[in-house]
Amino acid sequence: MSVKILADSACDLPISFFNENGVTLFPLKVHLNDTEYEDLVTIEPKKVYKAIREGQVPKTSQVSPLLFEETFTKMAEQNEDGIYIAFSSELSGTYQTAVMILEQVKEKYPGFNLTIIDSKAASLGYGLIVKAAVKKVQSGASKEDIQQDIEFRCQHLESLFTVNDLEYLAKGGRVSKASAFLGGLLNIKPLLHVEDGKLVPIEKLRGKKKLLRRIIDLMKVRGASFENQTVGISHADDEETALEMKTLIMDELNAKEVYITSIGAAIGSHTGPGSIAIFFQNQL
Repeated sequence: MSVKILADSACDLPISFFNENGVTLFPLKVHLNDTEYEDLVTIEPKKVYKAIREGQVPKTSQVSPLLFEETFTKMAEQNEDGIYIAFSSELSGTYQTAVMILEQVKEKYPGFNLTIIDSKAASLGYGLIVKAAVKKVQSGASKEDIQQDIEFRCQHLESLFTVNDLEYLAKGGRVSKASAFLGGLLNIKPLLHVEDGKLVPIEKLRGKKKLLRRIIDLMKVRGASFENQTVGISHADDEETALEMKTLIMDELNAKEVYITSIGAAIGSHTGPGSIAIFFQNQL
């Protein structure tokens, strides 16, 4: 029996990917102008970025518990095996809610074979893990093999991340308002990474060129076998910088492939426009 892959919209893969590969989508919620939207389904990222530029502050919330219950119950009734790869538990309550709902569904369907994995990842880093899982399913791998591959990729994912304006992170409580104000004055760009699922600052650099150069240098130190892996770049309405980053990665690291997507409405609500994130493996 084929294994079903489930993921939420924080993986920042396009809706076409879910439709074409039979992956179940759990949308996070985006709240803007007193209206609740479903990330990837009823709101485009550009709408969020436009609102932020106009001074609005979008809010987000986790996947609907009712949607989890309905989806899990239907799978259990149809005797489907599945793996739900979830958004980092350090950045959303979605993973914990899914685990709770699964336990409830299993009380009625004790034989239900669904595994939930905390990716400890976000955006396209999480998305690359989902894409790899789908390839494993399509190759006919067993559920155990697919799960092991997912867990390995989660453990060895590297994420480097920057924002165009520290003010957006300040509004989300990531940095102090004083440092955000100072950063804006001095054209200082923060460089962060994801450590055990959390967003952790590494350093601050002045100017875009220095920042991109530093990202490449860190990739050389942290990455492995770029010629055999797909590097992910997600951007918040800044395709120009994403393409510039892609050229540097291809020229200096000889990556097998560079895959670019937009940062979705849910994650983009917190990072703001102009953010760039780069994802790669430190082991294959």
